[in-house]
Amino acid sequence: MQPSPKEDDAPCRRELMGLVARASRAQIAESLARLADVPDFEDLRAPEVGLVMLRGRIAGSGAPFNLGEATVARAAVRLPSGEIGFSYVLGRDIEKARLAALADALWADEGRRTEVEEKLVAPLRAFFAEQDRASARRTAATKVDFFTMTRGEDETA
Repeated sequence: MQPSPKEDDAPCRRELMGLVARASRAQIAESLARLADVPDFEDLRAPEVGLVMLRGRIAGSGAPFNLGEATVARAAVRLPSGEIGFSYVLGRDIEKARLAALADALWADEGRRTEVEEKLVAPLRAFFAEQDRASARRTAATKVDFFTMTRGEDETA
């Protein structure tokens, strides 16, 4: 079995999983199709749907409280070479969870990591960056600039 990714890889893996969590199932499948020779994989356990408790904090730093529950799908897969991938995605889409876990397992394979970064991570990063810029442009179009006018007698001389 292959060793798990090193701790200094955590920010890159976090970015990968954040991107696939935001992506649609079709975007993940399309990105995976760009990779050469994606191996067959096995489910470590059948993908499933469940609930997670969302916790909040009063004023951001106060006492924690239960905010509510969210539906999530989770999956865990193993590649023939031994790499294991995990994923949790909001919603009930178990196939998206399986594809996200496959992306995680492929990224964990150091021999394939560069290809995964170039053909999966980079296109998703570019797509979401453009989406964020478009959202910022729409928001900026509604911006109202306020200014203050002072009356002469309000000034201190």
